[in-house]
Amino acid sequence: MQTPIPHHIVNAKIAENGIQNIGSATIRQIAKVVRDIEQATGEKYIKMEMGVPGLPAAQVGVDAEIAALQNGVASIYPAIEGIDELKTEMARFVKSFLNIDISPTSCIPTVGSMQGSFAAFLTACRRDTKRPKMLFIDPGFPVQKQQMNILGLPYDNFDVYTFRGEKLRQKLEDYCKTGEYSTLIYSSPNNPSWICFTEEELQTIGEIANKYDLIVIEDLAYFAMDFRTDYGTPNVAPFQPTVARYTNNYILLISASKVFSYAGQRIAMLAVSDKLSERTFPDLSRFFSSTEFGKALIYGAMHALSSGTAHSAQYAFAAMLKAANDGTYKFTHDVKLYGKRAQKMKTIFINNGFTIVYDTDIDQPIADGFYFTIGYPGMNGKELLRELLYYGISAITLDITGSERSDGLRACSSQITDSQIKLLEQRLKLFYTNHKYN
Repeated sequence: MQTPIPHHIVNAKIAENGIQNIGSATIRQIAKVVRDIEQATGEKYIKMEMGVPGLPAAQVGVDAEIAALQNGVASIYPAIEGIDELKTEMARFVKSFLNIDISPTSCIPTVGSMQGSFAAFLTACRRDTKRPKMLFIDPGFPVQKQQMNILGLPYDNFDVYTFRGEKLRQKLEDYCKTGEYSTLIYSSPNNPSWICFTEEELQTIGEIANKYDLIVIEDLAYFAMDFRTDYGTPNVAPFQPTVARYTNNYILLISASKVFSYAGQRIAMLAVSDKLSERTFPDLSRFFSSTEFGKALIYGAMHALSSGTAHSAQYAFAAMLKAANDGTYKFTHDVKLYGKRAQKMKTIFINNGFTIVYDTDIDQPIADGFYFTIGYPGMNGKELLRELLYYGISAITLDITGSERSDGLRACSSQITDSQIKLLEQRLKLFYTNHKYN
């Protein structure tokens, strides 16, 4: 079949990158293959594999970082625990948009949420020699499992899609009653399915955490991006749903990458419950000089990983958070573009024979946002990914996210421009013509 990208070039570049199974390829491997194909052919791809922000960085952050650099901070090591003004605005942000009280001491800047999760895993999963396991409520971000593998830490996972609502409690009980787990993690809004946990489900997770003394790591990379509800007004309900209302055993990952489009500077925060920060765990002495959780996290894990977070980026983050807290910058207004774009993209996919794999959020249609999932009748995810590469469209399989759905792909709306929407439609029409099913 005639395709926009010749089959032999796609197949050659996959082989040259040492990828044996395209269905198991990581996000960065797919991105590298796509770059190589673009260089070889001169054809531009519709890039849906990587969650790169498609909006300009928040100007208030850019201005603050430039000013900080001009003031000489580049030559000075930042304090590992973060600069005071940033820690103050972090605590304000948690109060303003989640309605959770937390002290600035318990808010720590990290080199993106990737470093935040790595440091959290390093500490939380080593607090009890008898309970080293992590439980992933999937589907989820594939690299977090890679982090666990690098650390040599065990984990289990389950796809939550068929265990929503009341079913979630029993599923968690079945795992947690074994006494093997110290920690559990999930994202909401979810990467890749875009499901969002309800307050009732978060309460269930919090109650299970209290019952079995689990640390809950809540990944809020897509903070307030469930656009069905406006969570973007500081100190005014409704607030971003969070497990922190139901347990003191929480760590929140809040990133500047998506909501402020500040991904390039690698800045985020860990917000650790005050009570968890102050708790002592004797088994931490195996790896850290302090058995107090917060001190082990900061002066043990964070110190060893990077000796702190880039100084100038901390001033940028502080300025963006302050503007959001003061109400002078409505950050949710800009990122709503992703939802509008996803709606257009999903319509084009559906009109050309595709299905939405994770299509409902309990009893309502899945929201339009940063990610959505697609499938095509008669193809598994591996087959569909390779076939779409011939049509100049890239994505990742759901296989690598912990999903039980081997028939689908994760699509990201962030990098698609208005002009590419038309190109996407043209390429999918050709795909549909060549793969029409009865």
